Amino acid sequence: MEYFLELLLGGLTRGSIYALIALGYTMVYGIIELINFAHGEIYMIGAFTGLIAASILTMKGLQGPAVLILACIVAVVYAAAYGLTVEKIAYKPLRNAPRLSPLISAIGMSIFLQNYVLLVQTPDFLPFPSLIPEFAFMEPFSHIMGSSELVILVTTTALMVALTVLIKFTRMGKAMRATAQDRSMAMLVGVNVNRVISTTFVIGSALAAVGGVLIASHIGQINFAIGFIAGIKAFTAAVLGGIGSVPGAALGGVVLGLTESFATGYVSSDYEDVFAFALLVLILIFRPEGLLGRAKAQKV
Repeated sequence: MEYFLELLLGGLTRGSIYALIALGYTMVYGIIELINFAHGEIYMIGAFTGLIAASILTMKGLQGPAVLILACIVAVVYAAAYGLTVEKIAYKPLRNAPRLSPLISAIGMSIFLQNYVLLVQTPDFLPFPSLIPEFAFMEPFSHIMGSSELVILVTTTALMVALTVLIKFTRMGKAMRATAQDRSMAMLVGVNVNRVISTTFVIGSALAAVGGVLIASHIGQINFAIGFIAGIKAFTAAVLGGIGSVPGAALGGVVLGLTESFATGYVSSDYEDVFAFALLVLILIFRPEGLLGRAKAQKV
């Protein structure tokens, strides 16, 4: 039973990170129907920024949770700036271009950012300090669930709730929903569509940065290529839940994380990716719109 709980909590932790990254994919697609393939690299840049910030803060004498919080804040600001810049440079000029053009631009930006970090940093894995201390009340359960896993789950839940409140009850959230439903009509009623799209990129990038810092601290290492794998997995989670659906991104991330965790624990770690993408294939065959997605009527 303890082994099952360990796999369950590990899957929820992994799924939480997938969900944070998947939110960026699903929000951008919901607004402009574009897959931002550079989003995984934004997650990676956020993690590297967190590492640099944590190293500087530790050298200045700071310790404990303060380092984690400040590192996350710096990573969020830096990643959000990158997300906004990418949107302005790579996507905005192609907003009215054929669908293939922004897709190619997104892939090109992903390759550019990955190689940029490779040249600026190193191709080797770098150690990432453990920024989450062990909580005393967690000691009896440390063999099942560690403090870092608890922090990841709580932080992800809090961010999901905050995002839901933002989308449902704020002026910007209403503008985002209006733009997602009908961009032209939203412009006619006075919605600043350009600002809405830029805000969507900023929010998605910020969430990915938080996930990058948390999972890097949990795993203990970082590399320039982590964004590619995490991005593909998060995109899979977004499709599983229903691309364009915020609750679907959260559900898809959890389902994917649990699938990988149980596949690793009961079968073999060699088949982790096989089970994840097999699940995606099954969903696409039997429910193409995703678990919480809605089929769109096509105009003819």
